[in-house]
Amino acid sequence: MSYVLAAVTLFNNGTSQVKLKARGHAISRAIDVEEIMKNRFFHDLKITGFDVQTEDLTNEDGSNSKVSSLLLTLIK
Repeated sequence: MSYVLAAVTLFNNGTSQVKLKARGHAISRAIDVEEIMKNRFFHDLKITGFDVQTEDLTNEDGSNSKVSSLLLTLIK
């Protein structure tokens, strides 16, 4: 709920656009944040950008991992 509160606060302080970025298992949390904001706070919330990527990360042991990432751009 803290991500929802942060995004709602940004919109209430006059920000016209909020970007939510998540990687890996947190992608579902970013979608939940967007849905909660749309259903409870801002019924006119729109997704203006949707970017899905795969990022290469280097692990502590030096091996590489591929991690999915999501960037949502929201406007009110």
